[in-house]
Amino acid sequence: MKNSDRFLLAFNRITFTLRKIVKAREHLTFYRLIELAKKKSPLVKKYEDDLRTFADLRNVIVHHRVSEEFVIAEPHIQVVERIEYIDQLLDRPSLVGQVFRKKVVTFQTTDSLKDALDIVQQRKYTQFPIYEGKEFQGLVTTVGITNWLADVANHKILVYEMPTMKDILHYEKKRVNYKFISRYLTVYHAKEFFKEGVERGKRYDALLITEHGKPHQKLIGIITPLDLMKVP
Repeated sequence: MKNSDRFLLAFNRITFTLRKIVKAREHLTFYRLIELAKKKSPLVKKYEDDLRTFADLRNVIVHHRVSEEFVIAEPHIQVVERIEYIDQLLDRPSLVGQVFRKKVVTFQTTDSLKDALDIVQQRKYTQFPIYEGKEFQGLVTTVGITNWLADVANHKILVYEMPTMKDILHYEKKRVNYKFISRYLTVYHAKEFFKEGVERGKRYDALLITEHGKPHQKLIGIITPLDLMKVP
């Protein structure tokens, strides 16, 4: 198969995917599809420049085709592989429930801080979802633990016994330093949540994954900003 044929097949598949994203019921130009789809899909937004370049090249191939056997512009193999790669990403984006599903270490409000410190030492974890029974209470981070230690060092509090996780929750300066998300969201939506949080001055320490993003549902995964740095 010629490079131009592979390119056009991938382009047509992307067009179909964009139409699904925006739920288009009428004819829209490819450029218009990009404009609408990037508002709903972080992936389209990320690859917007590539998609516009593909549209320009597609127009050259289609409108300046001399015959079925000869095209005036035959795409380079790297261009073909690039559009096929983006086509696959748009058609089957990685979901957070697939990539970040794992057993999450959680604590009860009555658990001792020592238990969390043991986990920090052993596994280097830095975020701990806290529950009271089955009800979510908040997210304890190493920053909150450090804030507690600072108060101890400055003699603002007297320590007679190791505090509970509920005590440490009070030292999280940002009480809503988390967001629950559905396992069906794409990894790229998760990236956008962290990015938008920073832009609004509301930085998230973790995204907590449940079936439909509800706090009362079983926790099936957790995403930290560091986790997403490994995602291309």
